[in-house]
Amino acid sequence: MNTNVLDKTKTALVVIDMQEAFRASIADFDVIASRIAKAVQGFQILEVPVIITEQYPKGLGRTAPEILEVLPSDFEVIEKTAFSSCGSQAFLDSLEEVGAKQIVVCGIETHICVNQTAHDLLQKGYEVHLLQDCVASRFDYNKFAGIRKMQMRGVVPSSVEMSLFELMRDSKHEQFKAIQKLVK
Repeated sequence: MNTNVLDKTKTALVVIDMQEAFRASIADFDVIASRIAKAVQGFQILEVPVIITEQYPKGLGRTAPEILEVLPSDFEVIEKTAFSSCGSQAFLDSLEEVGAKQIVVCGIETHICVNQTAHDLLQKGYEVHLLQDCVASRFDYNKFAGIRKMQMRGVVPSSVEMSLFELMRDSKHEQFKAIQKLVK
């Protein structure tokens, strides 16, 4: 494996807890939700698995509609109570089922659920890529602390566009025009 560069056959996108209850308290929620929706669309166009978690949806609401509306109607979101997605057996089973070794993570909050998930994934031997343009916290200092801590541990910095183009690898890719249209 070409380490730190995504391989379409070994990758999955994980969207962590991008839920409605945070819309009012995270200033750039709308922008982040829109970017994550683009990432989800792009990964689906490239036929790369997408896994979505929700932290205690009974209290925090469902995943943002911008994201849900780009998913198939029968898509199953994984509910959890642990801050790390790895605290959910259903999440671990999903990773195993799709056979991914490189996990692209995004969502909220950067310094809590995203951070803990990334650290646990690294501990389990996964290569973790962070979509830095698709994470947020209520306060920027927490977001930046979370990003820095993850990078110090070995998380690979990335972005939506960077990840999609790494997955394609060539402008001759059959979905190049669709991806290019999505990110422009």
